[in-house]
Amino acid sequence: MAKAAPGEQMRLLDLQVLDGRLRGLDVQAKALKDDPRLPDLHAGVTVAKSDLVVLDTAVSDAQRALTKAEDDVAAVVARIERDEARLNSGTGLSKDLVALQSEIESLTKRRGDLADTELVAMEALEDVTAKQAAQRELVANMQSVLDGVLDEVRSKLGALKMERDATLAERAALAATFAPELLSVYDRALNKYGVGAARLFHGKSEGSGMQLSAGDLADIKKASPESIVFCPDSGAILIRSEQWG
Repeated sequence: MAKAAPGEQMRLLDLQVLDGRLRGLDVQAKALKDDPRLPDLHAGVTVAKSDLVVLDTAVSDAQRALTKAEDDVAAVVARIERDEARLNSGTGLSKDLVALQSEIESLTKRRGDLADTELVAMEALEDVTAKQAAQRELVANMQSVLDGVLDEVRSKLGALKMERDATLAERAALAATFAPELLSVYDRALNKYGVGAARLFHGKSEGSGMQLSAGDLADIKKASPESIVFCPDSGAILIRSEQWG
């Protein structure tokens, strides 16, 4: 059975306090990284950006449709102007002039139809452009909320890291004051069970929170004060004291 002076065993509780603090800081850090707001915010931004891509494509398509409608109108207008110039010149056979007049009338009707198509295309572009602008604003707002939460998490994680680094330095300094053999026993219990040392207080192990059986307590009482004894439930080194019963 490993041995150490009672006073040295008692000092293990100071080390356990620091290790408990480190463990608590790690739990806090994990909780921050697992912030329940982040998955929904990330998903929301992804969906909003995807919808914006669809609207960007719709705007491009509407712009092309309007450009084509404008080009079609411009082509018909140019054709009408050309025919009217020929008609107004009065040159050519009368039947040709009649044909020109008929073509101008047909083209004028065609221009009206194309103008209607142009107007529809213009309204469609205005509508989808407005939707695009609204979606861009939505994406920006959602991204701003996400960035705010991420900044909050990063800030808190940074503060936890500073506290953890300081605690680690304090722990290293304290650990260096223990005999390597005792520290090794403590670290094995800590790494295996999560608790390195705990008080035995009125027959109750503060490592497990359980009352020890009469048999376990009898065995512990038989052990010398220098003997290192362990909690049968938590595996931690049990720190005994006459004042603790």
